[in-house]
Amino acid sequence: MAHAAEMFGKRFRDFERLRPVFENTGIMVRYSVRPFDWFHRSQNWQQRTEAYLDGATELFVKAATAALERAGVSAGEIDTVVTVSSTGIATPSLEARAHQAMGFRPDVHRVPVFGLGCAGGVSGLSLAARLARADPGSKVLLVAVEICTLAFRDDELTKSNIVATALFGDGAAGLVLTADGREEGADVISAGEHLWPETLGVMGWQVDPEGFGAIFSASIPDLVSERMRPAVGEFLERQGESVDDLGGFVFHPGGAKVVDALEGAFRLPQGTLNVEREILRDFGNMSAPTVLFVLERKLREGLAGRALVSALGPGFTGSFVRLDA
Repeated sequence: MAHAAEMFGKRFRDFERLRPVFENTGIMVRYSVRPFDWFHRSQNWQQRTEAYLDGATELFVKAATAALERAGVSAGEIDTVVTVSSTGIATPSLEARAHQAMGFRPDVHRVPVFGLGCAGGVSGLSLAARLARADPGSKVLLVAVEICTLAFRDDELTKSNIVATALFGDGAAGLVLTADGREEGADVISAGEHLWPETLGVMGWQVDPEGFGAIFSASIPDLVSERMRPAVGEFLERQGESVDDLGGFVFHPGGAKVVDALEGAFRLPQGTLNVEREILRDFGNMSAPTVLFVLERKLREGLAGRALVSALGPGFTGSFVRLDA
């Protein structure tokens, strides 16, 4: 908050009115690939891209290595790599840049995915599961890596930019999926999406010579309250299930108000989504990886039975995975 006041306070007349955004996020810690002073200097598209390539490649290696170690799988055993990232542009893509450091095979299949935003963790899980199921016995590595802080803009004197500056941090998560008949870990049962019409302006990027600028509507909690449960109900109905059949929920904690809205929309007792609040507190909103942080912690704490994994992203889109834990 002190750094935001230094950046915006004297130039943005509405900053004092928006200062409570920092106080009410519920976030205590966030991480960045660049130090504070980097953001106090003018950065253009090229400099932000260079920071993205360095930071995202490093985080990719860390998250992928940790995922492989936990799964007991070597990099050479991976047949397909799905890389989800929407906070920078990399060509060659991140898994190619990390290829030598990781030790992937020359014939590994690469599937880079851009543009899913905060929904990328769930949509990436859905895609990786389908790829594993399509080739039984193969091993698929999913890595979601986002460098959200590179979109912090001291030249954007808007409420959306202030909110984004208060919420977002950097992070990465990885996991391994296989369809080999073994019953280890959690099983992806089904997946789906719901795109609401006429909502393109709710969330996304605007692009200019300086880089990405956040589009972040204040209507998101209301949309969650009004539309999320019906969309999930339609998704589950196609599988012959209902919301009442679920024994657990894993949500992307987009912000404190969004978590509150999710508890209300799904008629959950207050505090049911405290793991979501804890991840938000400890890491901030990391976009796509965040829901995978929540999933990891809930599995470790005993998530069992029929569960819904869900996130919201640009489109405006809800992404859903039905998991058996």
